[in-house]
Amino acid sequence: MSHSLWWRQATLLIILCALLVLLIPLPAWAASTQLERTPLTLELLQERLHNPTLREGNLTVDLRQMVIDLRPENASFRDAFYQLLRKELQKIGAKPLGLDLSYSLVQGDFIGSDLGLRTPLYAQAIAPIFTATEQAQLEQLRLVCLQSLTVTLINSKDCRSLLDTQSTASSEVTVFRGALTFTQTRFNGEVRFPNTFFLQSVDVQNAVFLQIANWSETRFSRLVSFYNSSFHKTSDFRSSIFFDKANFKQTQFLENADFQGSFFDKNANFNQAIFKQLARFNNIQWQENADFSDAKFTNQAQFTKSSFNQFLFLKEATFEQAVIFREVLFNQPVDLQNASILNQADFSDALFAKEAFLNVPGITFNSNQAKILGNPGQIGKMFSVPTLQGNQNILRNLGQNFRQQQQVTDANQIEYTKQQLRLQELSHELLGININNAPVVSLIRLGFSHIQAEAIAQRRIIKQFRNTNEILTLVDIDLATYNQLSDRLIVSEPLAIGSWLLEAWAWLALSVLLLLSGYGTNFWLVFGVGGVAIAYFGVLFWLVDRYRRLHPFPIIPTYYETVAIFISFSGLTFLSLLAIFRNAAQPWLTLGCLGIIIVPIPLILLIRLYQQGRYHDLMNVSYLSEDGTFRQLRLLIGRLPVIPRNQVFRERYMPLLCDRRWNWLNYYDFSLNNLVKLGFNDIRLRDEHLPGIISTLAWYQWSLGVLYITLVLWTLSRTIPGLNLLIYLK
Repeated sequence: MSHSLWWRQATLLIILCALLVLLIPLPAWAASTQLERTPLTLELLQERLHNPTLREGNLTVDLRQMVIDLRPENASFRDAFYQLLRKELQKIGAKPLGLDLSYSLVQGDFIGSDLGLRTPLYAQAIAPIFTATEQAQLEQLRLVCLQSLTVTLINSKDCRSLLDTQSTASSEVTVFRGALTFTQTRFNGEVRFPNTFFLQSVDVQNAVFLQIANWSETRFSRLVSFYNSSFHKTSDFRSSIFFDKANFKQTQFLENADFQGSFFDKNANFNQAIFKQLARFNNIQWQENADFSDAKFTNQAQFTKSSFNQFLFLKEATFEQAVIFREVLFNQPVDLQNASILNQADFSDALFAKEAFLNVPGITFNSNQAKILGNPGQIGKMFSVPTLQGNQNILRNLGQNFRQQQQVTDANQIEYTKQQLRLQELSHELLGININNAPVVSLIRLGFSHIQAEAIAQRRIIKQFRNTNEILTLVDIDLATYNQLSDRLIVSEPLAIGSWLLEAWAWLALSVLLLLSGYGTNFWLVFGVGGVAIAYFGVLFWLVDRYRRLHPFPIIPTYYETVAIFISFSGLTFLSLLAIFRNAAQPWLTLGCLGIIIVPIPLILLIRLYQQGRYHDLMNVSYLSEDGTFRQLRLLIGRLPVIPRNQVFRERYMPLLCDRRWNWLNYYDFSLNNLVKLGFNDIRLRDEHLPGIISTLAWYQWSLGVLYITLVLWTLSRTIPGLNLLIYLK
């Protein structure tokens, strides 16, 4: 009883499965594999040739869903096939006739170039057998050849023939006047279209090439599409020209893909393409966008000496082996967002235009397993991320990558970029509108309507916002308003006044470090800043010491001394400004920051000094005194700007000799002592009959000197490779 019941259930289950298989529609790819193809015979071929179909306004030979046997053992049919097709496709003066092999199976080698019209291209004029429109299309080839004089494309036969105006020799080219359609066509043998000029569109979607596909030196005048096609052997597109858009989306290159020396006049789409073996894109001119988004390169990818005039999209692309961009010209940004570099990316000798950079937010890159190479001192400036949030690990890996290669300048540039983003983040936190506590009036002033501001206020009473995207959950907030105001909004816990002041201090300190030293990454910038300060304080102390009064007896410097001090000041300042403008990212802001530090307080003290006048003893003796026991270059780290009170020191330190022609040098030496703690003489202020304002001025510079020498040593530790390795030693 139970045994028979089990058999009934099993039988019922089998019947249900069979019904499901029969009733559920098959997917398109499965249906295509079960197409009923008709073997092509000569009689059927002649019938289709005599009765072409009209598709999209073009006459087409319909050979769809055929089995076309072109194998050597079927030589008689093969020869007749080419002869009959060639006769119809090459008719001169008639309306161009296209060829449609969609859903067909081609057995044996398909020599497509034998079907076109063989015609010479002369340097003097394009052959007159073509219509005016076709001649205009062929004339495009001459223009492309002229643009490619410095690229390997000029080695093609047709280009040499068109440009060699001194020679009567010509080169023949195969011209295919009609449209070509190979949708879901399967080629079991080789496919050859070398040196062929297609005047109409080429549609090769979902096709399968089981053997070598030769499209070298082919010219595609109209749209060409290899969408979702599969190349099982080498695909050869060397020195080809794509005058219109080229679509290789989702194309699978299972063997080598060779596009060397090609020319893409319009957008080239390799989105989601798969390259299983070597991909050669060397010496290519990309006139418009090149899109390799979400492409996968299993083997090496070569782009050497190519030229990208517009954007290069590598978003979410995967490079499992090396990708080479040596000597490439980038005229626009390169988008590497969320790309994966698992081995090596080589940008050696690459040229970046002013607008070009490497956009790398979300990039997958492990410096312990992969490398990014480039010219030292240049490649580090090319990396860009929009925000620090979510990209700190990327910047850390990039910095570590360059440190491992001892490219300290590039590693420091990455750190500089990181700190710039940190400064933007601090500015946003300090000045942005916090939607969790901003008054309704502030929200309205920012750009929200009254209804929108009230909706935000009501929402945060119930639950505070966690990120700015949550604003879009409110019915009254539209996407346009959000996109317009999102950059000025922040979402955080309300800051207490003490926390806000700490944030403001961090912002101020970081701003000063970035402006005056590139965050410790640029020694020459620090050198220029110090040069300006030394020259400025040197002249200031010279003025205070030598220009004391006009009445009743003038105490002023000589004409020679005045000329000497101002010429030297101009020379030193010029060299320092040159260093600043050559190395600072924002030189005018750097000068503004330096001016705020060194100008206001000394200027106030100087004005006050001359307002109150000077009436003290030793009026004709210099305020500065020098150590008379030594005259040598010394490091004066512990030196203070005023001599001690002990009588022994008063005997040891002697006033400057103001009547000497070289005395003006001592003021620069004193400024150097205070700022850099280095000098040829130990020059200090005397401790008797010294106005307090002058003492205050000297102590002010000495205090700045402590900060400056700290900045110098910190910068040196980050820019000298040996010291840098000690700091970042793991």
